[in-house]
Parts: sequence; structure tokens; C-alpha cells
Amino acid sequence: MGIFKKNPFGHILFIKRWLIRILGVFTHQRYKGFNTLEIEGSEIIRNLPDKNVLFVSNHQTYFADVVAMFHVFNASLSGRDDSLKNVGYLWNPKLNVYYVAAAETMKKSLLTKIFAYAGSISVERTWRSEGKDVKRQVKMSDISNIGRALSDGWVITFPQGTTTPWKPLRKGTAHIIKKYKPVVVPVVIDGFRRSFDKKGLRVKKKGILQNMVIKEPLDIDYENESFDAIIEKLEYAIEQHPSFLKVISQKDLLALEEENELRRFRNSKKI
Repeated sequence: MGIFKKNPFGHILFIKRWLIRILGVFTHQRYKGFNTLEIEGSEIIRNLPDKNVLFVSNHQTYFADVVAMFHVFNASLSGRDDSLKNVGYLWNPKLNVYYVAAAETMKKSLLTKIFAYAGSISVERTWRSEGKDVKRQVKMSDISNIGRALSDGWVITFPQGTTTPWKPLRKGTAHIIKKYKPVVVPVVIDGFRRSFDKKGLRVKKKGILQNMVIKEPLDIDYENESFDAIIEKLEYAIEQHPSFLKVISQKDLLALEEENELRRFRNSKKI
């Protein structure tokens, strides 16, 4: 591989490789150290094709969820079974892994710009901008960029578009699935909301057991299933269908209450 070889988005792979290595070393203890990440489904990762795979997941923090997936994917591809033991798996990381993120989030600081270079597909949110509700058309260039990423490798997306649980899934994900016909792999995460702040940069509490379950690819009829049918299938797969509210754990309720209390306190200081 030439030192200046680039991916479809113009990112130099040599730089991306070192960013993933460095960020991986700095974040490893967050998932196998003062907190523990319990993994299920490493064998599924190893059996996936190299391209056109869409990971669909629930969302609990801005960045900790994605970073954990980079760890799990690379550890699994390096032969580790449901384990992040020995961070050496990051020496030769999979470079064609991307994740969908809000453009305004990825432009906020030098750190977010570094995260973006490591694999972000930045899209303009159609329903929210700078903390306010908006309504605007989907940019076709955003859809095309996700398609380009799928044609090159794997894409991680959080179809709720928010870290708040049980929110409806955005139908744009169903459009992408029907248009590009990727292998769709559901991922369910838990514990990140209790471990980290909302951005996923600061450790909020130690000794938390985090979970990540990689499920078998979904059986989707790309031609005949409706958008609504695909969305409902995704909701069940990532355990965000409204019916799951009946089995919400007490720990989840406490975490949400803590998050709401902290938000109210911060807002009161702004008055």
C-alpha cells in the first residue's frame, strides 16, 4: 500500500491507520480496564463480506459507542472470541469502516475533526440543527456518500439519530437499505449511558458492565418489503420497538433520571 493511498473520501489511509491505533490505545481501558465490555457475536463479524455491510445500532453516547465498535470489529477480525484482550489487534486495523454522524457535531472541535478523519460520514440532520427542531430536505449527496462508503466497506449507523432511547427510527435508513441492498447487521449496546457522559468523552462512573451484542444479519426482501416494514424489523432487531418499554430495567430508568437531572441543573445555571 502506497503511503499516500486514499479512500473514496480523500483520507490518506496511512494517517487513518495511525489515528485508529493511537485513539484505540488511549481508549482501550474504557472497555477492558476500569470498565468492562461484555461482547457477544464475534464469530458473526468474521463471517461478513468485506464490503456493503450496514451495522444498525441503538445509540447511547456520541462517540463511546462507535469507538467500542471499532475495538470489537478489529478484535474479532484478529481472531479474538468476544474479547478485547491485548490491544495489539489495532496494529493492522480494518480501514474501510465508516460511521454516520451529524455534520455539525463533527465540526465542533479539533478532537471531533480527528474522529471524523478516522471514519465519519458527515450528514446534515433534517430534523434538528444547533439544538433546535427544523424541517429540511434530505441532501442527496449525503445518501450518495453513504452509498460510496458501503461500496468500499462497512458502515455503522444509528437510525434513531439521538441518544434518547425508544425514539422512532428515521425512514432514511430504510431508503438506504432498499437502494444499496447491504447486509444488515443489528447491534444492541447497553451500559454506555451509565459509564460515560452524553458525548462519550468523559468517564462518568467506573466499574460498569457494558454490553454489545452483534446479531445475525437480517433477512430482508429488498424489492418487496415496504419502508415501514423494514423500519419495524429494525426496531425489533435493535430492541427499540415501543414494546420493549415494558421490560426496561431499573438501572436504565436510574441512568435516564440522572441524565435528566444533570441537564436541568446545567440549564438552571444558564439562566
